Amino acid sequence: MHNDTDLGGPSAEFPPTKCTILAASSSPDPEVRRQAFDSIIAAYWKPIYRYIRIRWKASNDDAKDLTQAFLAQTLEKPFFDRYDPAVTKFRTYLRSCIDKFVANEQKSAGRIKRGGHLQHFSLDFDGAESDLPASSAATDFDDFFYREWVRQLFELAVEGLRCQCEENSHRVHFELFESYDLKDNQQTEPVSYAELGERYGITVTQVTNYLAWVRRQFRGRVLDALRASTGSEEEFRLEAARLFGVFST
Repeated sequence: MHNDTDLGGPSAEFPPTKCTILAASSSPDPEVRRQAFDSIIAAYWKPIYRYIRIRWKASNDDAKDLTQAFLAQTLEKPFFDRYDPAVTKFRTYLRSCIDKFVANEQKSAGRIKRGGHLQHFSLDFDGAESDLPASSAATDFDDFFYREWVRQLFELAVEGLRCQCEENSHRVHFELFESYDLKDNQQTEPVSYAELGERYGITVTQVTNYLAWVRRQFRGRVLDALRASTGSEEEFRLEAARLFGVFST
């Protein structure tokens, strides 16, 4: 057993980079505000789409249109002005807004028309659909939305880490991480550090060090994305503790 297998890592410190959605959205700097909306779209569009598909039993096309329209509404209306971090978590607030939005659309017999004049975002709906949970029997929709959100944060972190490693000649680091931490070991026998070392022509110590480095990078990326998609510093710390078991010192 190796002590660095926990992706949470031994550190109880939080990354100082980025700021929460609420702080960023109220910034006097338009670029910071734009980044806040970009963070929302990156972290939440797939959970929103999948939530609408499962919770509201919407068709593929209707879920696409509703997702696009809801995201456009968050940009056009004082979406953040009504949010109070002292009352609820941002993702809970977001989910309640989705429910109200879809319910209103259904009552109005679907005001959203495909190909209308709404702002459209370039989103990989085909990918989101292909990875849609197989069962639509979910009853705890808050938990469903949370799990989809976490899955998206991890996907963003993995893809960002992949690009980082390719750009910085750390391809082996990422491939070790992919083989050891991302592989579904429930389907196959877990690979050992010795086997990985033999595969890549490096020592077990190097495997250990490479994995320790890439896990720190991954954890930092997840925490950055988490902070940028939560409504307050307190919410960020609670969500980080839930994910990684890290606490403020």
